[in-house]
Amino acid sequence: MKHQVILSIASNRFQSKNLSRARLCLGEVLQDLHFTSEQWTEPVNTCRRDTYLNQLATGMTEKDEDELNEWLKQTERRFGRNDAKRRLGIVTIDLDILEFDGERRHLRDWERPYVQSLISEL
Repeated sequence: MKHQVILSIASNRFQSKNLSRARLCLGEVLQDLHFTSEQWTEPVNTCRRDTYLNQLATGMTEKDEDELNEWLKQTERRFGRNDAKRRLGIVTIDLDILEFDGERRHLRDWERPYVQSLISEL
């Protein structure tokens, strides 16, 4: 069974390069993949002042939600994301499920201005 998803992609370290790499990786598990434009945002609730580059994606996957979430977390680790960097506020890549089969996740993220403005591009 195929599932419709909306994902959030963000990075505050080598932002353009990491978003580009993430788009390629997402093609491994998502079909009918579409991306919004990229949007720069200021950091929130972090000790670092590095700006974030954000983007949304939508597509179809055969993975169930748990499988997809685990694949996303493994991909973050492949990009170098770990607890030590998290404590320092370094986000090489952040991949989150915002919506799975029409059900919203990460509800606070939906309130962020960049999500509200980019969602219309999907």
